Amino acid sequence: MTSLEKSGYLNIIKEWLSKQQHLPQNIHDKLLNRFLHSCRYSPEQAKTLIDLFYTLRSQAPEIFANRDPTSPELQSAFEHFDYIPMPKLGEANERIFIYRMNSSDVAKYDYVNSIKAFFILADIRMIVEETIPEGEIPIYDTSNFTLKHLSKVNLQVQKKFFFYSQEAHPINLKSIHVVNVPTFLDKCMQLMRPFMKPEVKKMIHTHVGKYTTLHEYIAPDLLPVEYGGTVGTVSDIKKWWMGKIMEHKDYLMDESRWAVDESKRTNDNYSRRTLGMEGSFRSLDID
Repeated sequence: MTSLEKSGYLNIIKEWLSKQQHLPQNIHDKLLNRFLHSCRYSPEQAKTLIDLFYTLRSQAPEIFANRDPTSPELQSAFEHFDYIPMPKLGEANERIFIYRMNSSDVAKYDYVNSIKAFFILADIRMIVEETIPEGEIPIYDTSNFTLKHLSKVNLQVQKKFFFYSQEAHPINLKSIHVVNVPTFLDKCMQLMRPFMKPEVKKMIHTHVGKYTTLHEYIAPDLLPVEYGGTVGTVSDIKKWWMGKIMEHKDYLMDESRWAVDESKRTNDNYSRRTLGMEGSFRSLDID
């Protein structure tokens, strides 16, 4: 698709958005392009996704409100959790994402703020990355996760997290890898399975070690040093991303960019969806 064609679709979305007064009117162009890209440049699908993206966020203030990255709560979350998009894209234009706790101290584990911090990083990615990946491949390192951590998971927030992630987050998920799997993985899955779509369940690959079998799926030149790769260390990559988060602090905290005003929703707007509803909104991109 040419740049001119993409620009044309973006203008269609902007014109439509100007008539949706319940939605933010200053959405970043790069974010609008993400919506279009994840919907394969179908304007109608993108319109529905945009409406759902903001509507569901308004229903989950635990995750999407009070997002000052300099607050003590979020500083602690960023300190004890690593959310690291890899700097290099794969041959299929896919982006690898590392997710891990860097401490086994249960006292430092705040499930809700860890989710909030994750989406802060996700929102910054969408306006910082110059190239939109064709797919996402998250790697979850559970080496520091214990049964005590599992007991602190907030199931209501987890339900919202899974519903939003699968229905409204503008990415195309390719596969999911879990490394350093714990012996109690079955207990973890018992908590997650009720919230996971069948398509997502089929994407999960587990690995006993950090990267013994991971390299069968992901080339080392796409991974950090800690996972037998060559793109740099987790700490260095994380430092760069934390700088970007702080650089865009005002963007994150500007409620006019994120808030939905339901009083302005008209009968012509797309039907409202609520967190926890059953069914599928859009299909995932599955290889």
